[in-house]
Amino acid sequence: VQLQASGGGLVQAGGSLRLSCAASGRTFSSYTMGWFRQAPGKEREFVATVSRLGGVTFHADSVKGRFAISRDNAKNTTYLQMNSLKPEDTAVYYCAASSNSGIYRLSQADFRSWGQGTQLTVSS
Repeated sequence: VQLQASGGGLVQAGGSLRLSCAASGRTFSSYTMGWFRQAPGKEREFVATVSRLGGVTFHADSVKGRFAISRDNAKNTTYLQMNSLKPEDTAVYYCAASSNSGIYRLSQADFRSWGQGTQLTVSS
């Protein structure tokens, strides 16, 4: 599956933004989808995952209660709604697809397809 992330930009602290990840192919619903991020000088880290049918989600503690991952299988698209943004959320955000059916404790190696990344900058 090929992935195309979009929606990044410059936002003030406390603001909101929604990222989108469009997938190609007819088997989108067979993939667990995830969002990861990489801040300058830091390693890429997990943000959230959503199950194949969208009914179950899992978020990193650092974004829990502020971010929400979702998906629309009819549109082959995964979303990341980000609210109450903080400067420390500044990073390049990547969407990724995994053929693993679970959504918990997945490593980055479980995700074989990655989007190109979209930059989010949160100003203080």
